[in-house]
Amino acid sequence: MTPKAAPQAVVKPQETSAAVEASWTDVQLEDALGMEVGYRLIPMVDFQQDGELLGRIRSIRKKFAQEVGFLPPVVHIRDNMELPPARYRILMKGVEIGSGDAYPGRWMAINPGTAAGSLPGEATVDPAFGLAAVWIESALKEQAQIQGYTVVEASTVVATHLNHLIGQYASELFGRQEAQQLLDRVTQEMPKLTEELVPGVVTLTTLHKVLQNLLSERVSIRDMRTIIETLAEHAPVQPDPNELTSVVRVALGRAITQQWFPGSGEVQVIGLDSALERLLLQALQGGGGLEPGLADRLLDQAQQALQRQETLGAPPVLLVNHPLRALLARFLRRNLPQLMVLSNLELTDNRQIRMTSTIGGN
Repeated sequence: MTPKAAPQAVVKPQETSAAVEASWTDVQLEDALGMEVGYRLIPMVDFQQDGELLGRIRSIRKKFAQEVGFLPPVVHIRDNMELPPARYRILMKGVEIGSGDAYPGRWMAINPGTAAGSLPGEATVDPAFGLAAVWIESALKEQAQIQGYTVVEASTVVATHLNHLIGQYASELFGRQEAQQLLDRVTQEMPKLTEELVPGVVTLTTLHKVLQNLLSERVSIRDMRTIIETLAEHAPVQPDPNELTSVVRVALGRAITQQWFPGSGEVQVIGLDSALERLLLQALQGGGGLEPGLADRLLDQAQQALQRQETLGAPPVLLVNHPLRALLARFLRRNLPQLMVLSNLELTDNRQIRMTSTIGGN
């Protein structure tokens, strides 16, 4: 006996069309900040398992907001079964900006450069700062500390890496939406300060660009009173965001000085040879760029001076004549992002300055 065929569902044409029709809900927007983890790291980020990394990330965002002056985006975390079990990836707008491995239950012993002896374990590198490190078992934690290692748990390794990257990419994470939210926050606290500022005196685009410029060189934007007052004074006659950034930096000079040279002691900086300074000023006035030979020599000597600063334990700061600051900052930032270029007008008057090394000498 031949079995009967199963009855076929009758699908009307309009139902077929409705089932496959795309809509805007199918568009997946990239998260400003994201993290993907392998399956072994899921307990660290699972709130149902009291994942300790979640609390650390909340603390990172809060501390960043207090110190830098804006609230960074929420970090969206998801598991990725295609990653190795202990691997994590940190993404900004869908693009990986950092990755590493973490081993819950083990400790990373980081050699700050002064640790004595070696430790049994898996050799690695601290993902945030590139220091030599070893993944060790819990039983070796005390021994590692005695030998001078900095010992941190797995969730702290990931959190420190994330914190470092948020600081490094702060200017890119500060979008127009963050600029508007910050302006709204200032208006809430000081309504008279922002009255008629945007868009009457300065556009939101210009304000956003100035704040981004400051963040790109690790200048805090907490002092919005000074920033807004300076823009209100200079924007009507100088609309260029880069020029406005320069005058805002001078207005924030006391804070910039304290950031790099806390206290009231001697200021140890890298300087420019007077002949090189004249040459650079001429190139700037002529509207031309740096000659390749000069650019290479400048970069090479800046690297040597930076190494000397590190040896002395002095801040990585190059002090230059005010008109040269923006030019040199843009040029050096591509190759030596850790080197900060400050203008002589940004240093407070009451500090004694000592040049530890000079760029441009023979």
